[in-house]
Amino acid sequence: MDVSSLVILGAVCLAFTYAAIKKVDIVGSFTKGAGENLKVAAGLLPTLVLLMLAITMMRSSGILDVIVGLIRPAAEKIGFPAECLPLAILRPISGSGAIALLDDVLNKFGADSFAGRTASVLAASSETTFYTVAVYFAAVKAKKPQKAIIAALAGDLTAFLTAALAVRLFFGAG
Repeated sequence: MDVSSLVILGAVCLAFTYAAIKKVDIVGSFTKGAGENLKVAAGLLPTLVLLMLAITMMRSSGILDVIVGLIRPAAEKIGFPAECLPLAILRPISGSGAIALLDDVLNKFGADSFAGRTASVLAASSETTFYTVAVYFAAVKAKKPQKAIIAALAGDLTAFLTAALAVRLFFGAG
């Protein structure tokens, strides 16, 4: 058994011991918490379905390719690899979609290529903004996430713009 497994086992044993000392109904607490979380998940489901539909429509309709075509000249001018543009566009919307695009870049160009390294940095340094905002704001029933979305997208844009620069600084010219 490795150290991480022992730490997890120890934490679980500690929690059960603490609950036994405090005379907490573990099963009742668990089922109550699980029931509350199922209600939250049911409230989030429509938003998540909408996000999945939007992602599928973007990829299937070709709109992603149109957007990439419009942005490509500016990206090439600042030294951002055009091969990473679909990833940069989809990352704020979908983590799994972004991972699929990252996999495409790595398979086409290799992990040690400029595009592969930039895509890896970009995927690791940005967030699935719309998914995260949808989940958290739906969970707390907030009605006006606009400022949070703008701030998060500014952070994503910063990550996108600096990904290629970081790769150049650490690995040389692209």
